[in-house]
Amino acid sequence: MIRTKTGAATLSVFSNAILIALKLAAGAITGSIAIITEAIHSAIDLMASVVALVSVRKADEPADAEHPYGHEKVENLSAAIEGMLILVGAGVIIYEATRRLVTGSEVEDLGVGIAVIAFSALANTCVALFLRHRARQLGSPALEGDAAHLGTDALTSLGVLVGLVLVEITGEAAFDAIAALCVAVAIVFAGIRLLTRSGRALVDEAPAAELDRIQGIIARERGTAPEIAGYHKLRAHLAGAHLHVDLHLQFREGTSLERAHALAHALRDAIERETGAVEVLIHVEPEGSFRQPDTLAEDPGRAG
Repeated sequence: MIRTKTGAATLSVFSNAILIALKLAAGAITGSIAIITEAIHSAIDLMASVVALVSVRKADEPADAEHPYGHEKVENLSAAIEGMLILVGAGVIIYEATRRLVTGSEVEDLGVGIAVIAFSALANTCVALFLRHRARQLGSPALEGDAAHLGTDALTSLGVLVGLVLVEITGEAAFDAIAALCVAVAIVFAGIRLLTRSGRALVDEAPAAELDRIQGIIARERGTAPEIAGYHKLRAHLAGAHLHVDLHLQFREGTSLERAHALAHALRDAIERETGAVEVLIHVEPEGSFRQPDTLAEDPGRAG
């Protein structure tokens, strides 16, 4: 059983390498541009899988003097690189398919190509589902990006399969190039989606759902501790699978430092327990020290 991120990424590398060899052989035999573009797509997937493999190894390294927050954003960077590779591959496919559609082409011995593409679709579906499952369990953006690659590859393989079957039935080679163009459109959408998601993490976009959950936890803890007057400067950002949270917690006049420290730790433990892979930093301060909210909107945790 493959339990680690590195093991899952390695599986992706091996599966892509095997499928590339099969597709190149089938493309050479049949002369199908759709199969050749599928081989190009798989080659890009292989590069992306190698990037994912390297990134998950790097992301697992502990924090050091140069990277006090750890190396987990390497996974977000990896996902962004994979998204760019997807778009590059789509451009190559669109160019070649359009050229074949204009100039014309011939395909033959499609039985081999149909068998290879059908096997490819099945294999990529199985590996993609496995990687997506492990990505959710391990909270890995790199594996999630790799799963998106293979899932797209499986869908495009089905499109190519339909095109090849139509060529076999009708004898019209144009269906081969049309299938390749359909593959390219699907790839573009997958690349844009992956770039958008990874870009949000790289620019430290605040994760709204997680912040809402944390605000609910703070409200609940405040209800059991009258010494807590309010809070402000609640911030959060994602780095790989981990969420980093910091906030200022205000205490009413007369609260001892020891009591404030204990309550701050209790709040931190509650957030970490209920939010998952999270690191929380709480700054303790007296009531009334807060003068102006960080944003134009009123801070929901401001002491009243």
